[in-house]
Amino acid sequence: MKRPKPKVIFLDAVGTLFDVQGSVGEVYSQIASKHGVDVPGHVLERAFRASFQAAPPPIFPGVERSRLPAAEFEWWKSVVFQTFERADALQQFVDFASFFTDLYSYFATAHPWVMPPDVRPSLEHWQRQGIQLGIISNFDSRLHLVLKALGLAPYFSSITISSEVSAAKPEPGIFAAALEKHDCLPEEAWHIGDSYDEDYQGAKAQGLYPIWLQRAVG
Repeated sequence: MKRPKPKVIFLDAVGTLFDVQGSVGEVYSQIASKHGVDVPGHVLERAFRASFQAAPPPIFPGVERSRLPAAEFEWWKSVVFQTFERADALQQFVDFASFFTDLYSYFATAHPWVMPPDVRPSLEHWQRQGIQLGIISNFDSRLHLVLKALGLAPYFSSITISSEVSAAKPEPGIFAAALEKHDCLPEEAWHIGDSYDEDYQGAKAQGLYPIWLQRAVG
């Protein structure tokens, strides 16, 4: 039986619409080298994954919306600090705060990101069909800048970010907030993402039609 056309398709951001060129560790290594810090990208990648997984969800209940960018900045500063601490490289920094400001700003541009070739044609296809498009992401408010830099912002009528709704995938609240923006029932929506737990299982649990995106590597 053919599935009916959805009212809205939600997509994850990082890992789905775009991804880091190379690896996070490689980008950290490149920016760190400009600050006189020499540490291999593969070492930082391993340290980053451990630090990111150990961090609390990027949500800030009770924080005013105007202060969310500052809270996001401090959250990421802690993750990056732990990354270089795990990599035994903190002692190399003369000014870690300056390095982190440069790093944080860099990820708000198009430079560290690569967009798979199937993304734009897919978005244009769905738009021609009259399907609304939205984003559900555990990224932070820099997502708005990245989407503009990559030329993706015009495709989306809603962007729902974990820090802005105090709920991170796979929690129900972030899906409910996204659906409300489109006045949409769960069964009228699809969600596409690369994380089995956060995207596929999270969306499925809330009644959306989940699609687990698995791109071939190499």
